[in-house]
Amino acid sequence: MKNYNRRKFIKKTTMSAAVLTAASTIASCTDNNIEPISKGLYMGGFSAPKLDTVRVAFIGLGARGSGHLRSLASLEGVEVVAISDLYEDYCIRNSKVASEIGKGERHNNIAQYWGEENKWELMLEEIKPDVVFISTNWNNHAPMAIKSMESGAHAFVEVPIAVSLKDMWKIVDTSERTQKHCMMMENVNYGRDELMYLNMCRNGVVGELLHAEAAYIHELRFQMSQEERGTGSWRTHHYATGKGNLYPTHGLGPVAQYMNLGRTDDSFKSIVSYSSPARGRELYAKKNYSLDHKWNKLDYLNGDISTSIIKTNIGRTVMIQWDETSPRPYTRHNLIQGTKGILAGFPTRVAIEGGFEGVSKDHHSWIQGDKLEMLYEKHDHPLYKRLNQETKNSGHGGMDGIMRYRIIECLRNGLPLDQNVYEGCFWSAVTPLSGKSISEEGAPQKFPDFTRGNWETTKQLDIIL
Repeated sequence: MKNYNRRKFIKKTTMSAAVLTAASTIASCTDNNIEPISKGLYMGGFSAPKLDTVRVAFIGLGARGSGHLRSLASLEGVEVVAISDLYEDYCIRNSKVASEIGKGERHNNIAQYWGEENKWELMLEEIKPDVVFISTNWNNHAPMAIKSMESGAHAFVEVPIAVSLKDMWKIVDTSERTQKHCMMMENVNYGRDELMYLNMCRNGVVGELLHAEAAYIHELRFQMSQEERGTGSWRTHHYATGKGNLYPTHGLGPVAQYMNLGRTDDSFKSIVSYSSPARGRELYAKKNYSLDHKWNKLDYLNGDISTSIIKTNIGRTVMIQWDETSPRPYTRHNLIQGTKGILAGFPTRVAIEGGFEGVSKDHHSWIQGDKLEMLYEKHDHPLYKRLNQETKNSGHGGMDGIMRYRIIECLRNGLPLDQNVYEGCFWSAVTPLSGKSISEEGAPQKFPDFTRGNWETTKQLDIIL
């Protein structure tokens, strides 16, 4: 990628249903944007000391947590040492799974903690794991990540990294103070097309990057059937009481890394947001549940469709959309526009000025379908080529396995992570900022600079071989 010169431009899944009633909701996460004073060292390119054996603990063993456990337990150099969940059956089942994967050679002494909501804290105190994987409801991500780092562990958190700007700052400060990683596990960054587009952007195929579009469109009303356990049991409350884009990172993460946002070239400046009326969830609840059902007692406030525009420091734009309610096909709309062409996803298609040898003559028609094979052959990311066969059955088309493999690879070799703590906060900040913008009739909201200006010194993500 041909880099911009900035100065030329600007001179419980399972943990704690009870917590939901007491914890603040996303709708209230409009705290002030005051930059605290750093009490630690910048983590932009941080490399932790090598771990020959990575002692891993898990908090939350629902769909995502159990998937992480199965995959990680199979990786060389990993020892599962502890698991924690509200539910005994989840702990017993997952401990057995890990032991079977270990074949009597690994994962033989897994400590189990269940029942009380804060048993995970006791786990951290007694076991002292090297790494903690957190797959719980959104409100618990920040306190669990912070406590994990303070206990001496690196924290790996499901999306989002936190639900409020205040908690994001706490995560940043704790990571800097403890010198522990805190990575939000945005798995979509490891999809085949997303990796290929990153590779093409780095190699300048589409020129200087000007504009991006990203979305998470996934009809998930059926999750409301999960009334006691599972994602729907707690997400439904967020759909009702929150505002804004509640799940921005699947779309934003990849395009932000294409553009080097928060790294060297550019960073997030401001956001404006609007939403449609809130109708879908209310109508679905009335159609599928009795009038006295708890889902019919909620006042659904969040619009069905959220649209935001981000302005970057050097004037580039990113459009983000979110819709988990409307009856429409799934898409992670993924688009990057440059001065020499455009890369788009869902469906995968490319147009390049001057065409692509043997496939297209110019940019007036898409390279798509069978014509993409030559493109993959030339531009597939080296990381995908190396790990595809090994991880293809790991979930979400193999992206889950590549992500987990890279986490362990970086920890065992003392390498910087592919996603730093600041990126997790920048991408997650869209939720509270978009909610505030919507509440203020589309008024622009300034992004906090979680790096405190240090993003200019942070190297871009390399094309990992």
